Amino acid sequence: MRFSAFILIGLFYVNISFSQSYLEEQYDYAKNLLEKEEYFDVVTELKRLIYFDTTGSYKYAAYMMMGTAYKEGGKYSEAVEAFINAEINSGSTDKLFSAKVEKIKTNILRRAINSADNQLREIENEKSFSNRADEIQYWRGWLYIFNDEWNKASEVFSSVDSAKFLSNFCSEVDKQKYSVTFAKTISYFIPGAGQFYTGNYISGAMSLAYNLLAGYFTVNSFVEDRVFDGVITANFLWLRFYNGNIQNAENFAVKKNLEITNLALEYLQNNYEGSKP
Repeated sequence: MRFSAFILIGLFYVNISFSQSYLEEQYDYAKNLLEKEEYFDVVTELKRLIYFDTTGSYKYAAYMMMGTAYKEGGKYSEAVEAFINAEINSGSTDKLFSAKVEKIKTNILRRAINSADNQLREIENEKSFSNRADEIQYWRGWLYIFNDEWNKASEVFSSVDSAKFLSNFCSEVDKQKYSVTFAKTISYFIPGAGQFYTGNYISGAMSLAYNLLAGYFTVNSFVEDRVFDGVITANFLWLRFYNGNIQNAENFAVKKNLEITNLALEYLQNNYEGSKP
C-alpha cells in the first residue's frame, strides 16, 4: 500500500515536470516565431500553450506575447483584448503596469484617443503606480502626437528628463505647421492671400485675378445701369470665386499640415530609437 502511494506521488511529480518542460518549449517556440514575424502562427501556438497551462504559470507571458503579435500584425482590437487578459493574469504591480501600458500604446496606434486618454488617467490616479509618473507622461506625449497636437506633446515631453529630444522635435513640427484659421481669415480680406501664405502661389495669383475680374464686371454693370447683369455677376460669378478662394485657402493649409505631420511621423518611425507605441 505504501509502495503504491510512492509510485503515485512519483508519477505526479514526473507529470508536473513533463508539463513544465512542454510549456517552456512551447513558449520558446512561439517566441522564435515572433522573431521571424510569423504572427499568425505565434497566436496559434500561444493559444495552444494557454490551453495546456493548467497552473497558469505562462498565461501572463503568453497573453503579452499574443498582444504583441496581434499589434505587429495590425490586429489592434485583438491586441487590446490580449493585453486585458494579461492584466487579469499579471499577479504583480509591475506586470500589471506593463500590460496596461501596452494596451494604451495599442489604442494610441489605432487612434482610439479617448480610450487611451482615459486609461492614462486611470493609471495616473492609481497609488500603486505613483512611482511611474515619468513613464505615464511619456506615453501621454505620444498620445498628443498621434492626435496631431504637437505643441501639447512638446509641453508634456519637456517634463520628462529622457524625452528632451522629443520635446524639441515636437516644438519644431508645431512651428512648421500652418494656421488654418489665419489662412481663411486673410482670404476674406485679400482673395488669394491664404494660398500665398501656404506657398501655393499660382493658385493664389489665379484666385486674386478671378476675383478682381469678377469684381470689375460687377461694378461696371452697375455703373452702366445694367442692374440685372450686375446682380447675376455678383451672385453667380464673383461670389463663387470669392467663396472658392476661402475654401481653397483652408484646404491648402489642411493639406500642408497633413504632409508635415506625416513626414514627422515617418521620421520618428524610422529614426527615433527610443520607445514608440
